[in-house]
Amino acid sequence: MNKIEHLGIAVKDIQKSNELFSKLLNTSPYKQEEVVSENVITSFFKVGESKIELLQATSENSAIHKFIEKKGEGIHHIAYDVSDIHAEIKRLKGEGFQMIHEEPKDGADNKLIAFLHPKSTNGVLIEICQEKV
Repeated sequence: MNKIEHLGIAVKDIQKSNELFSKLLNTSPYKQEEVVSENVITSFFKVGESKIELLQATSENSAIHKFIEKKGEGIHHIAYDVSDIHAEIKRLKGEGFQMIHEEPKDGADNKLIAFLHPKSTNGVLIEICQEKV
């Protein structure tokens, strides 16, 4: 893993949260997009070399909606940048980690993504991501 790519934060209202984080970070989001396959709207802020991703559910079927219902708004996941997502999934499975996604899928911000199950990572949802080429 190369670096922490971003922290994902589950929010109820992305517009209000954009205003809040714009004031907090003294910058505006550089991108907002909907990821239809995940039933979310995302908004990204650049913070030094890392990013903050805000995630709002667009459906009650969304993992973000379920997360907020159970735990409330807050940190949802930590994402790590990897050079070869296929090799990293294979390595992590070989180390005994449980993957939510056995194959990478399209994510926000021009990334291929895969999540590790929090049962195998001390309760922390981990995402690995690679820039699409």
